[in-house]
Amino acid sequence: MREALERFLSELAAQRRASRHTIDAYRRDITRVLDLAAGPGRPVPATAWTRTLLERAMHDLYRTGHGAASAARALAAWRTFSRFGTRRGILAEDPARTLAFPRRPRRLPRTLPPVELAAALDAIAGDELAPRDRALLELAYSSGLRLAELVGLNRGDLDRRAGLVRVRGKGRRERIVPVGDAALTSLDRYLAATGRPAAARGDEPVFVGRAGARLSGRTVQRVVARRLGQVATGLGVTPHALRHSFATHLLDRGADLRAIQELLGHASLSSTQVYTHVPGARLRKVYEQTHPRA
Repeated sequence: MREALERFLSELAAQRRASRHTIDAYRRDITRVLDLAAGPGRPVPATAWTRTLLERAMHDLYRTGHGAASAARALAAWRTFSRFGTRRGILAEDPARTLAFPRRPRRLPRTLPPVELAAALDAIAGDELAPRDRALLELAYSSGLRLAELVGLNRGDLDRRAGLVRVRGKGRRERIVPVGDAALTSLDRYLAATGRPAAARGDEPVFVGRAGARLSGRTVQRVVARRLGQVATGLGVTPHALRHSFATHLLDRGADLRAIQELLGHASLSSTQVYTHVPGARLRKVYEQTHPRA
C-alpha cells in the first residue's frame, strides 16, 4: 500500500495538477492510516485497508485533538486513495465509500472592520521590515489573495501599468485580479527600499526574506499576527482573515456575488455564498434601497 501511495501521489501531480501543498496533505493523511495499520514505515498489505481500519483512524484523529474540519479533510483523502486503489485493481472493493463525513459547524468568515483595518495598515512603520510588511498586507487585502498565492507571486506576475496581477490559485488555475493604488504604492516603496530595479526577471519572487529567498507562509503568518494583532487586539487576525475582509467589504458596497467569485478564484459559487450570510440590518438597508415597493 505504501508503493500504491507513491503512484497515487504521482498521478495527483501529473494528471490532476495538484499543488505541492495538496500532495503533502494527502501524503500525511494517508500515511497516518498506514502507520496505524502496521507501524511507521512498515509494509502494509492491501487487505489491511478496510473500513474497520479507517474507522480506527478517524477515532484516533478525534482522540488526538483534531476537529471536524481536519477529520473531513482526512476522509476526503482516504476516499480518493480508495477509489484509486479500486480502479487499479489493488483493492477488491472501496472500504471508504460508505463512511460518512463528520458534521462540521458552519462558521462565518472572520473579518476586520474597514476603519480598524485601515488604521492597522497605516500604523506599519518605523523599522527595517516595515516597507515589506506593509506591501505584503496591502496586496493581500487589495486583491483577496490566499496565503500560498501571496508568497508564490513573481515579479513577472505584476502589471504595474494596468494595475493587475496574475495569480496561480488552487488546482493551478490562473486568474487576473486588480491591484489597488494603495497596494501598488506600497509595493513601489518596498522594492525601492530593497534596492531592486524596476526591470527584473519574471520569475523573481516579489516578497523575499533577508537572505533573498522567497518568503515562507509561516513568516507571513507571523507578520500578520505582529503587524495587525497589535492594533486590532482580540480580533484574531490571520492571512485568511484579510481575504475574507476583501470579499465582505466588496459585498457590503454592492459588488455582485459572481464578480466576487471570479476575484477570489472560487471554482463554485457555493464557496462564495458564505459571504451572503449578512446581519439583518444590512439586509434591511439593501431591501429598502432596491425593492420597488419597500
